[in-house]
Amino acid sequence: MRFFEKIRALFAGQAKPEHLRRGELGERAAKKFLQGQGLKFLAANFRSARGEIDLIFRDADCLAFVEVKTRSSEEWTRPAAAVDARKRKLLSQTALDYLKRLKNPPVKFRFDIVEVLLTDGAVREIRHLPNTFTLTQPYRYG
Repeated sequence: MRFFEKIRALFAGQAKPEHLRRGELGERAAKKFLQGQGLKFLAANFRSARGEIDLIFRDADCLAFVEVKTRSSEEWTRPAAAVDARKRKLLSQTALDYLKRLKNPPVKFRFDIVEVLLTDGAVREIRHLPNTFTLTQPYRYG
């Protein structure tokens, strides 16, 4: 689609592509699920020059940077498998950008993944995988 066609589509209110709608549905479901687990919602879709973090929560004295993976099938692999080394590096860098905006408070943080499985466009199952990976090198201390 050409640039002006994309702009026209935005103003005409044309529907978003299916994968974007599916992703938004997954993020909304993950947010509601984590809030139900007692986590305090802080931000959605935090962006920096290096990437984006889907959801940010506070869990007691710890920040949780959450990557949401929404799939309609696990036929090939689990959704969390899409968070490969490159994605973990980008999430690490973006989390550090978030902390920098907060003036680097002395706070614990972790990286979580939430898998959202859909059936016929509706949420079938949500899996929270807390502390899935640590800050990647060379950003990790020690």
